[in-house]
Amino acid sequence: MSLPEELGALVREHLAARPGASWAELARDVGVAGLLVPEEHGGAGCGPAELAAVAEEMGGALSPHPFLQTAVMAVTAATACGAADLLKAVADGGVTATVVLPGEAELRLAGGRLSGVAPYVMAGELVLLYAGGQLVEAVPTRREAYLTMDESRPLERLTFEDVPVRRLGDDTSAGRVRDLGIAALAAEQVGGAQRCLDMAVAYARTRVQFGRPIGAFQAVKHKLADVLLLVESARSAARAAAAADQGVAAAVAGSYCTEAYLAAAGENIQIHGGIGITWEHPAHRYFKRATSDAQLFGPPQAHRARLAEVVFGGP
Repeated sequence: MSLPEELGALVREHLAARPGASWAELARDVGVAGLLVPEEHGGAGCGPAELAAVAEEMGGALSPHPFLQTAVMAVTAATACGAADLLKAVADGGVTATVVLPGEAELRLAGGRLSGVAPYVMAGELVLLYAGGQLVEAVPTRREAYLTMDESRPLERLTFEDVPVRRLGDDTSAGRVRDLGIAALAAEQVGGAQRCLDMAVAYARTRVQFGRPIGAFQAVKHKLADVLLLVESARSAARAAAAADQGVAAAVAGSYCTEAYLAAAGENIQIHGGIGITWEHPAHRYFKRATSDAQLFGPPQAHRARLAEVVFGGP
């Protein structure tokens, strides 16, 4: 078993055995908070294969932990500017962090002070923002939590009223932070889609109709085969995006993995029939996560428009 496979299995076992464990406990026991943190700053110094493996397990478990914004995006931003203190703080799971990317907020940075509103931000204690051509750290004046459809990924509205900032570096890392965030989200989507497929197959084997398991009917077989193709293709796209240094792979993964997850979550509900839309069954939770994920870095159409611009120079 390779290191990514071993790490993925370890994360899966921990999340299954201790679903209520805190982020600090998950960081201590498995080391996911410092996964991408360089070893000299107290992290594991892992690469794209390990990132994809862990993200897939986090998505499969619908983990509420801030892996995406903290261990991926904030760590990537802090590494790019050499913020050693931030990396060490994040690596041991003692603090969470989030990142506001360019274009996600209306911010004004002048004289070392920040004002404005970031309307939709993944929750994190430390806030890193790209504003005015710089990467800065700032403490929001006010935080307002949203009541979201997908409660497993909290979102906040952050307000900054002439607050002082700590300058960390320039904004040249913003593109890489965004692309790696898209890649990690794509891997999470693959994990969720795989879990939907597993649930649907298990139910199709045991649910009997007209004296036969419903999985014996050709229409159901075709549905499951189509979802399998989507999941495996999405996995390839997500892993390619994690390993790539340019935006084409991220755009492909952002588009394909989003739609694959939505399709898998929808078909899982269809296979389960009435029980699939009840509160007691987890199928609806995956559909909600798939739907909210589809907007996190922009809808599939936005990723395809970016792909067209990169490859062909325009829509």
